[in-house]
Amino acid sequence: MKKILWLALGVALGFVVAHQVNQTAEGRRFFSDLDKRTKGFTESIVDGYRERESELRAVLGDAGEALSSTSK
Repeated sequence: MKKILWLALGVALGFVVAHQVNQTAEGRRFFSDLDKRTKGFTESIVDGYRERESELRAVLGDAGEALSSTSK
């Protein structure tokens, strides 16, 4: 229980500090840059996932066709 209290306190303190930093022009610039980088990273992950998913679906489709043609 004590660890959860420390975790909650740390999260709350982090939000307070982030809010204070965001009040300055440099802080807003920092968070804006961080947001852009995070979105870019997330988009890269999603693109890679979709590309790999389409590759796997193509392979599974080819395997399914091969199995159905050999069973006839």
